[in-house]
Amino acid sequence: MYPWLWFWAPQFHFPFSGSLAQNIEPNTSWFSDLIQPSAGDAEIEKKAFGVASYGKQLGQITDVLLELAKTVPVTFPEASQALQSLRKIKTDIEAIKDEQYGTSAARLIGEVDAMRARGGAPYESLAEELRLMLARPAGPAPKRARLPRPA
Repeated sequence: MYPWLWFWAPQFHFPFSGSLAQNIEPNTSWFSDLIQPSAGDAEIEKKAFGVASYGKQLGQITDVLLELAKTVPVTFPEASQALQSLRKIKTDIEAIKDEQYGTSAARLIGEVDAMRARGGAPYESLAEELRLMLARPAGPAPKRARLPRPA
């Protein structure tokens, strides 16, 4: 029989007095959650992801599909709705990219302004590196050694 104040009874949990159940299922998603273990051959997926991310692959497929849709008439209403939806998705993703790039540029400008205010050799080194970078044509940066940092 339970005492009438059993719900106010304190509970103490000393070491090793609680549940000792442990989940021993291996969690392999700590490296990357983008490639699920059940997604085909994991080694091939990892290598393919190294060549181009899923977003890059889908972006290129979207670009080709939207370009083809300009020349080929769409006759089915479902396909027309899907095409409009795909155009909206592409526009929304481009807006997200523009916002992110704008935020990154603003942060970078702020950091360079802060270094300019401090001045000194680190700022001069950064300024020279930026001059060289901005003088290059747009495109992927060539692999080169960074300028030495003054101590």
